[in-house]
Amino acid sequence: MSDFKPISVREDRPKVVITDYDYGNVDIEREILETVGAQVVPLQSKKEEDLFDAAADCAAMINQYARIGKNTIIRMQKCEVIARYGVGVDIVDVDAATQKGILVTNVRDYCTEEVADHAISMWLTLARKLPDYDRATHNGIWQWQSGKPIYRLRDRTMGVVSFGKIGQAIAERAKSFGVRVIAYDPFLSPENAAQYGVELVSKSELLTCSDYILMQAPMTPDTKHFLSYSEFAAMKPGAIVVNTGRGPTIDNAALYHALTEGHIAAAGLDDPEEEPAKRANWTPVDNPIFTLPNVLVTPHAAYYSEESIEAARVTAATQVAKVLTKQSPDYPVNADALSAEKNIKEKKNA
Repeated sequence: MSDFKPISVREDRPKVVITDYDYGNVDIEREILETVGAQVVPLQSKKEEDLFDAAADCAAMINQYARIGKNTIIRMQKCEVIARYGVGVDIVDVDAATQKGILVTNVRDYCTEEVADHAISMWLTLARKLPDYDRATHNGIWQWQSGKPIYRLRDRTMGVVSFGKIGQAIAERAKSFGVRVIAYDPFLSPENAAQYGVELVSKSELLTCSDYILMQAPMTPDTKHFLSYSEFAAMKPGAIVVNTGRGPTIDNAALYHALTEGHIAAAGLDDPEEEPAKRANWTPVDNPIFTLPNVLVTPHAAYYSEESIEAARVTAATQVAKVLTKQSPDYPVNADALSAEKNIKEKKNA
């Protein structure tokens, strides 16, 4: 539990709206926020319109999957902070929040170990054909040939897309299996990558050289469909793709084509492109990827452990508690942009 100790308590009972959650309850958040005088209002929003009424008088919002867009933010009259339960803030209109003078925070470094473990687990499961063997043996077929062909991991090449802390943790684990690791990250210098014994390469080189591609890319306008038809065509025949980053970074229609044509051997997805948790209604029938035996899908669970879930909840609530009591949050996203916006407004009013 949090060791957060409030230095002041609000007497105006500010309203903190939790847009959605799948933790079973909001007891952790309530314990932290009520100590600073806030009242917690939990919702289960699946579309932005569900937030409009609550937005008007809230002092803060915390969101898990629900999008907090411009149409919600313009309705906010008292909001001081929007806090994400996770790292990515693509489901918050940060620009709109900045223009409104609202701080945005996130939770960083809380699930590095979990996501790296999950990515490596998916890779090994697919590379060693464990699902094939499992299906065969359950059907009474006891033959090593059930998984054929399987290739030795050592001396093959793994390409990691996005080489931040999680990418680095993936590389560290992969090296113990004897693979050569290369990485694509336009925001990283070759010198930084070299510190981890990893060669930084272009996107085209990563595609053509990798036997395994492990995606850990955030969701931005530049990374949507980072892998699509032309990228899959450029890959080595028999390549394995694992995505523990955001679902829409892979074009699922293109991936389905590459898999059914036999160019790609297998894929592991922690979230399909449509990101089911963000939909009010979802069925696997919506996505033909789910019909393929060489696709392993987990329900956006790479970040999960009991420890990481508690850390995300405690940290997100603590960011809100700090802002509401005029303290500096640990993980501001748009603090610099807010300062710049404030300076511009002051100059205009001078």
